[in-house]
Order: sequence, then C-alpha cells, then structure tokens
Amino acid sequence: MKNLTNYKIREKIVLFRADLNIPLVDGKITDLSRLEKIKKSIVKLINQNNKIFIVSHLGRPGGKINKNFSLNFLCPYLEKIFEGNKVHFLEYFENQIIKNKISEMSFGEICLIENIRFLKEEETNDNNFSKNFTSHFDVYVNDAFSVSHRNHASIVGFAKFLPAVAGNHLIKEIENINSFLENSKKPNMAIIGGSKISTKIQLLNNLIEQFSTIAIGGAMANTFLLANQQNIGKSLIDENLIHEATNIQLKAKKLNCKLILPIDVVCGKNIQDTNPVYCKIEEISSDHMILDIGEITTKLINEEIIKSKMVLWNGPVGAFEYKPYDKATNEIAKIIKSNAKKFNIDTLAGGGDTISAIKNTNAEDGFDYISNAGGAFLEWLEGNESPGVTALKENNFS
Repeated sequence: MKNLTNYKIREKIVLFRADLNIPLVDGKITDLSRLEKIKKSIVKLINQNNKIFIVSHLGRPGGKINKNFSLNFLCPYLEKIFEGNKVHFLEYFENQIIKNKISEMSFGEICLIENIRFLKEEETNDNNFSKNFTSHFDVYVNDAFSVSHRNHASIVGFAKFLPAVAGNHLIKEIENINSFLENSKKPNMAIIGGSKISTKIQLLNNLIEQFSTIAIGGAMANTFLLANQQNIGKSLIDENLIHEATNIQLKAKKLNCKLILPIDVVCGKNIQDTNPVYCKIEEISSDHMILDIGEITTKLINEEIIKSKMVLWNGPVGAFEYKPYDKATNEIAKIIKSNAKKFNIDTLAGGGDTISAIKNTNAEDGFDYISNAGGAFLEWLEGNESPGVTALKENNFS
C-alpha cells in the first residue's frame, strides 16, 4: 500500500480526504482532535511544495446544499493548526471554479473544499462524478480511517482514477489496532456498550473467540437480559434479536468466554428523569427503563479490568449523554486510568462516546491508543478490511 513514506509527492495537486466531521454543541466545537490528527500528513505535503485540497464531510445534509453543514467556519481553525498558513475555501464544485482556484493558489498552500455530502453523488459513489472531479488533481491521499468503512466516492471512488496513497494517521490507526489484536495476552477483557445489539452482533461473535471476558452494557444489554427471561420494564430492546442474544451466550459458554451482564441497574421513567432508582435486575418496575448499570455490576467490571493483561473498550455502558446516567461509564474510564500502568495492562479504546468519557474524566493517560474512528473501528475489530483501505491496496497507478 502506497503511503507518504514510500511514495514521494512533490509539486503536485493533491486531493486529500480528511475526516473533519467534528462534534458541535450549539454551533460550538467541543473537540478539535480530528483537525489535529491530519497535521502530520498535511505538513509533510506542504514541505514537499504541493497544493493541497482537503475534502471532507460534516453531518448528514442528504445530498443537498445546507449552509448549516458548511465547512467554511473551519478555515480559521485550520490556519491556526497550520501556524498561519493561508487556507483557501472552495465553495462550489464546478470545473472552471476548481481550475481557477488551482491557478490562484501557490505551491505549499491549502484549500478546504465545501462539504462533499452536499453532492448526492458522494454517497451513491457515482463513478462519473469521481472521474470528472479527480481529473483536476494529480494524486489522492486518504487520511480518514474513521470513514473508510463507507462505500462513498471520496473514499473508494477517487482511488479508481488517481494514484492513491495512505496518510500518516490512517496508517497509525491500522497499525495500533492490528498490534493490539495480533499480540493477544490472556486473560484479556472487552467492554462493549452502546444502544443497539444489531450493530455489534458480528463484533461480539468475533471477540468471543479472542477474549477471556466480555462485559456487555448500554441498551444492547437489555436484549440479553430479556433473552434470559429477566424483567426489564419498558427498556429499549432489539426484539428481533433475542434469539441472536441467546446464541451469543451459548457460543461464549462453549468457548469458555465469561460474559458479564448487568445484575443491578439505574432506572428512570424516561431519559430525562433526574430521580433515578437503583435496583437489582429482578426489582425493575414495569414503568421504568434501564439507563445505566449499577454499582455492583460496575465493581465486577472493575475487578476484571485489574485481573486482565489487555482491555478493549468500545461503547458507553449507560445513557452516557444524560446525567446521572453517565456515572458507570465515567467510573470505568477512571479505573482504567488508575490501574493500566500500575498493573501493566495493554489498553485500546475507540468510538465517539467512549472517547468523550475518557476525555471528560481526563483518563487519556490510561490508554495505549485511542482510535477516533467509530464504525471503521468496529469493522476492523470484526475482522473486516474497510473498503477505503482495500481501495488503497488495490490501486495500480504508479
């Protein structure tokens, strides 16, 4: 696979795929890490005297121009990250406008392209669009591992028409995740949370074969509890996957993988309920829903963390976005921070909410690597190569 080390790019017009889909709350940026992740690759391309055109998406504008999802506001932030280098902005995708912007720019300068998802051709992976758009550029660089699981034009389509090169951050993501998975040390533990079991069936089936213990939390745990004839009140479930939850438990038992399910919980009448009820599973009222795991279950997870040589974490174990249902997720982040170095535990985490919990508790030091990918991180853990990575590997342009 071509990368920025083994493939020299000098005085070229570079189309650079980044993931600048940064978190916003009330229009304010809450985390700039996705901008910072591309710095190493961009600086190298600047130093090699290229014109760099950054392409990214923001949100889900549905293939239509929606100024609420414009990327223009990021230009000052990028200029700060790249230490005052001017960042141009390309608002429209018309051929002549692209040509004019290329002519206007000097080598060593950056241009941010408007949200690629304003074009319906992006998500439909339209070949004609990819061919036409890439005709203005000399080389394509993908540094967006976090969206490389998408079969979109800017991920797989562009790589069909240009020399396609992996960026430094994409390589770093793959190497760190692979290193964790390939250097397995037992006993090891995975903590898997989130809202839907449907998105993590394949993941769980794969991890059961590799891990000594798996703790399951979040709303996805409710389907397992229901499969075990536990009363879960009006908690969220994937009713069509009760049988699958049973099969996963049977497979875990067969392979001697210990599953930890909630034995006590924090409930509310709804997600806005600020008067939580703490109870054991068998005590859940019919008008309540499970919104977090309880202290006893959290303690069980913490005990397993301390006994493990490796810990993988993906997904919050409660309704993390709403206080007080973030307590157990935050507690897990703190216990990993306190014990990872003390007990020489290898640690890997990924997923947006997981990263938020780690940052909220200042627990970054407890992790050997934190992936900023969500779906792509899951796909890799499932044992599947992302389409964007495959496109880079199969690229035959010299």
